[in-house]
Formats: sequence, structure tokens, C-alpha cells
Amino acid sequence: MKIQGKMFLGFAVFILAAAIVYGFWSKEPAGTTALVLAFGLCLMIGFYLAFTARRADTGAMDRENADIADEAGELGFFSPHSWQPLSLGIGGALAFLSVVFGWWLMFFAMPVILVGLSGWVFEYYFGENRTQ
Repeated sequence: MKIQGKMFLGFAVFILAAAIVYGFWSKEPAGTTALVLAFGLCLMIGFYLAFTARRADTGAMDRENADIADEAGELGFFSPHSWQPLSLGIGGALAFLSVVFGWWLMFFAMPVILVGLSGWVFEYYFGENRTQ
């Protein structure tokens, strides 16, 4: 994580320099604002990664002689039988379509999103998967 934090901080410095040069040459506020915001985003990510790297153990990416297989391992738990992402996808699609066709469509999208979100959050608290 140390190298990733340094990369983002270095990229933030580059974007800041590009924003300054672009701002003076073009006198165009939209592109300059976008570059300054990209600088802020890279600075936040770089600071977070550099700050977290001090607390985390040394990973394989921080060693010179590491192999790709050294980082292999469990990525997390993913529910194999969940229908909730489909519900959230349909609700999100309806919500984005409400921007195109009219905000009245949001009244149909929000219940679908709320049902999918609550079902996903409480998926393992109901039915056969309930823990005692």
C-alpha cells in the first residue's frame, strides 16, 4: 500500500501542475475546475492509502521479490443465491429512466429500490438462513 499511496500523491502533484498550466494557457474555467477537482480526488485517495499503509502489515506489493501468487487468498463472502442485486438493478434503471422520461417514474423506482436494498441488508436474518 505504500507504493500505491506514493503513486497517487505523485499523480496529484502532476495534475495540479497540469491544472495551473492549463488554467493560464486556456483561460477556460470548466477544464481548470475539472483538473483541480481531479487533483483533490487523487490527494484524498493518496493520503488515505499512505495513512492506512502505516497501520497495515507489509503486503506482497511492498516487497521487491514478491510473486503474483503471494497476494492470492480469500476475497470475501458473496451470497450465491441472492435475487436482491437484480431488484436493485431494475430499480436503478427505472430511477435513471425517470431523468429521461419524467420524475413521475421515480415513484415506481423508489419502492423497488427500497425492497431490494432492505432485502439485501436483511438477507441472512430471515428464513432458513437466520442465525440464533
